Amino acid sequence: MSIYINKNTRVVVQGITGHQASFHTKIALDYGTNIVAGVTPGHGGEIVLGRIPVFNTVQDAVNATGANASVIYVPARFAADSICEAVAANLDLVVCITEHIPVLDMVKVRAFMKGKKTKLIGPNCPGILTVDECRLGLLPTYIHKKGHVGVISRSGTLTYEATYQLTLAGLGQTTCVGLGGDPVKGLDFIEVLEAFNKDPDTYAMVMIGEIGGTAEEDAAKWIKANTKKPVVAFIAGRQAPPGKRMGHAGAIISGGKGTAADKIKALNAAGIEVADTVADIGATMVSVLKKAGLFEKCHTC
Repeated sequence: MSIYINKNTRVVVQGITGHQASFHTKIALDYGTNIVAGVTPGHGGEIVLGRIPVFNTVQDAVNATGANASVIYVPARFAADSICEAVAANLDLVVCITEHIPVLDMVKVRAFMKGKKTKLIGPNCPGILTVDECRLGLLPTYIHKKGHVGVISRSGTLTYEATYQLTLAGLGQTTCVGLGGDPVKGLDFIEVLEAFNKDPDTYAMVMIGEIGGTAEEDAAKWIKANTKKPVVAFIAGRQAPPGKRMGHAGAIISGGKGTAADKIKALNAAGIEVADTVADIGATMVSVLKKAGLFEKCHTC
């Protein structure tokens, strides 16, 4: 199985006529993603990539095709409105790739989403990929292998690195989720951990965090209280000078909280093994699975 998306997910691409959207839509189609429509205001009635109908609004696309998820590739000045449009169309999932969206815009988006059923991944994220079934976003398809490990990460590049290490170790994945690094965003660790915990095909999880905020500490408490599935973690930013942003707007330590040491201490206290370096993520998962007696069950090559 998988979480959030699968081969039956009916996807609409917002901003499909743009260069980046067109490029990534073709990759997604080649991967088997069920893209049923695109949306670009003023381009309704066009056909792109030889078979994808374009609509002026998300609601028009949903009415015509039954789409239930969207991926957004639009400039930052239009992104908040695009998210709200998708939420208003009652989609199950929205993935927003766009970076540099003003924080105040996302605060308004979160207020608009309150009480709605739509789940949001992003913004400023690589998206989500269910192996061999569906790709929404930027994740490279060739690094993945079908299997039983779920991956959750605040960092795009580290999502790719961890996934590739797992694949090289013969440990395939169910779904990989890039949460994004902005301070105001959609899903965070706990929601995704809950989904993986309920998925019978996910036997273990990799969680990649970074300095700033308390999401990793909160996740550690949830893991200790709610799941017996093995979890391996990595925290980026151990060498960050105090008070410095390290890449992501959300990766800033303030008030003496959110340091790598704080996060690692909380994770270790919850019984979660933390990889010492980026290069150790895959090997750490192999070690943890062997200790849990799950390595052979997860090893797929």
